[in-house]
Amino acid sequence: MERRVAASSCMFFIELAVIAAVIFSFGASVYATTDPSDVLGLQVLYISLNSPQQLTGWKSSGGDPCGESWRGVTCQGSSVVSVQLSGLGLNGTMGYLLNNLVSLKTLDLSGNNIHDTISYQLPPNLTSLNLASNNISGNLPYSIASIGSLNYLNISRNVLSQAVGDMFSNHSALSTLDISFNNFTGDLPPSITSLTNLSTLQVENNQLTGSLNVLVGLPLTTLNVANNHFSGWIPQELNSVPNFVYNGNTFANGPAPPPPPYTSPPPGRPRNRSSPTPPGGHTPGSNVPTNFENGDKKNGLTAGPIVGIVLGSLFAASLLAFALIFCLRRGNKKEVAARPSTGSLPVSSNKVDMEMQEQRAKSTATVSDLRPPPAENLPVERLQSKNGSLRRAKLPITANSYTVASLQTATNSFSQENLVGEGSLGRVYRAEFPNGKTMAIKKIDNAALSLQEEDNFLEAISNMSRLRHPNIVALGGYCAEHGQRLLVHDYIGNGSLHDMLHFADERNTLLTWNARVRVALGTARALEYLHEVCLPSVVHRNLKSANILLDEELNPHLSDCGVAALTPNTERQVSSNQIIGSFGYSAPEFALSGIYTVKSDVYSFGVVMLELLTGRKPLDSSRVRSEQSLVRWATPQLHDIDALAKMVDPVLNGMYPAKSLSRFADIIALCVQPEPEFRPPMSEVVQALVRLMQRASIVKRRSSEESGFAFKTPDHEGNDML
Repeated sequence: MERRVAASSCMFFIELAVIAAVIFSFGASVYATTDPSDVLGLQVLYISLNSPQQLTGWKSSGGDPCGESWRGVTCQGSSVVSVQLSGLGLNGTMGYLLNNLVSLKTLDLSGNNIHDTISYQLPPNLTSLNLASNNISGNLPYSIASIGSLNYLNISRNVLSQAVGDMFSNHSALSTLDISFNNFTGDLPPSITSLTNLSTLQVENNQLTGSLNVLVGLPLTTLNVANNHFSGWIPQELNSVPNFVYNGNTFANGPAPPPPPYTSPPPGRPRNRSSPTPPGGHTPGSNVPTNFENGDKKNGLTAGPIVGIVLGSLFAASLLAFALIFCLRRGNKKEVAARPSTGSLPVSSNKVDMEMQEQRAKSTATVSDLRPPPAENLPVERLQSKNGSLRRAKLPITANSYTVASLQTATNSFSQENLVGEGSLGRVYRAEFPNGKTMAIKKIDNAALSLQEEDNFLEAISNMSRLRHPNIVALGGYCAEHGQRLLVHDYIGNGSLHDMLHFADERNTLLTWNARVRVALGTARALEYLHEVCLPSVVHRNLKSANILLDEELNPHLSDCGVAALTPNTERQVSSNQIIGSFGYSAPEFALSGIYTVKSDVYSFGVVMLELLTGRKPLDSSRVRSEQSLVRWATPQLHDIDALAKMVDPVLNGMYPAKSLSRFADIIALCVQPEPEFRPPMSEVVQALVRLMQRASIVKRRSSEESGFAFKTPDHEGNDML
């Protein structure tokens, strides 16, 4: 009887699986619902591209990309797996939420006019990324280091610059790498030796230097290094590459020196093989510009049913497996109960559910997974001395090394007329170099560094040199000789946000409401990068308006990033005049315990936003006692619309939208909460500010007025754009 019941149960499950497969196939072919995170990622991309008409079917809110056949979008089930928008004349940026597309394998935005930088929050599971022939600037983001599944990477024909980061250690699957026709400088990164399947490498028409030795042992069939500044001898091994172009360099003539002892190359694909034409690109080895297609090919009418059948079959197979397990467990119930434990657990539906949930959790990688390689895993040599164990850094430093003499010449012996500022570590000077470039030199006071900190100087420089973000002042070089410690930064010529807000001259009128929101957003993005992209997280520790520099277009550039690593002594920091001047920005937990975390940076950012809102200094002893502390005075009024209107910087002359003001104040209120755990992460702050900007952009495009969204409040409440 019991066996009959078990057999009946088994047949029931098998029949259910077959019926479910049929129903699922028909259902999937009729209607598809896109994963909400994919929808949001595409919406942000659409808005960042200025909502172009070419993208038929796309929407800035709502919509179903998979069910509605958005142009260039290909799905599998409810997941977006391909976005191909090549050659559509798109103009805008890549947005900030591409990492939402966790199932995306192919992203092709080539042949457009996309500008700004490559988004550092890229889809985490890409196999093909093509951004060729755009107007993209900046450098390769370190998020690429985490996309180990990449097979094809093409960023050619842009205006990318700086050194190519050492980020290819995890890219054994990469077969095509094209960075040609840019402005990259420096040597080829050492991690290129890890590209054991690389068949095509095109780096022509850049400013690259050094030798080609790192390419020895790679299974290359196409190699183009033409028109760079490579030097030394061409390794003999490269002469066997079938398609090798090397003209336009300064390679040495004559016989090459004896090669080093031979070591067999890492295992890879055979050297002589046909090279496939890359998706959306040009034939490897050709020197002609890429020919782009429209990128809007749609699936045939059978795509839906095929997907449905496949998914239905998988679902049915799962039910069949469950049925078999059920039958086996019923048939062997007594035997299993009597068998002694061996440490393994029987298969159960709960375990299957847990595994499915874990797999989904792994696939939904967040921006915190997209981080530069951890500094602590890099090699460090330890030496013993009479003072104990000292650490000598052996870390890769991408910044240039300067001599004291060259910096003295560039700053006219650090003359007073070249002095532009002073911070906790020392003075900052303006420097003019013979090549015409202007830089900022931070001359570190020897008294600011202890012996131990001097030993860690190069390690800190290495970490600082790896910080690359459009809203962070880049470290261009350093000097560590004759007991001197100096930092060389990009020079941002329009002064600091502090000066523009608080010095009464014609410049502060440039800070319109729009400009202030953009400054807040750019600074928030810089902090998001430090907190949530860098590994380990970088805490700024000295965020204030004086450290936010503005360029000619009023774009913010956060300075002193990573400098806190040179001054770990909290007691000395508190006693310095510079930190005392920053008390108005300090979070309550720092003032009470000296503890400083990323949430303390969030608090300081909220204070900067208050400065942007009110035009007041964080601490101002010239005001009445109740208004001397900006946070204490402003916080109770942030949710009172009438009081809020009276707090606004008088320089704005009432030219701002009330709704935007209210939302701006809401963000401030969250950031300056006394308890650190209640402050939002910077990624949420960025998204809130982006939504604020997007609402303005959407309404502005619909409006026929040319005056932007600046107007008096509260008289024009009905016309608010935000």
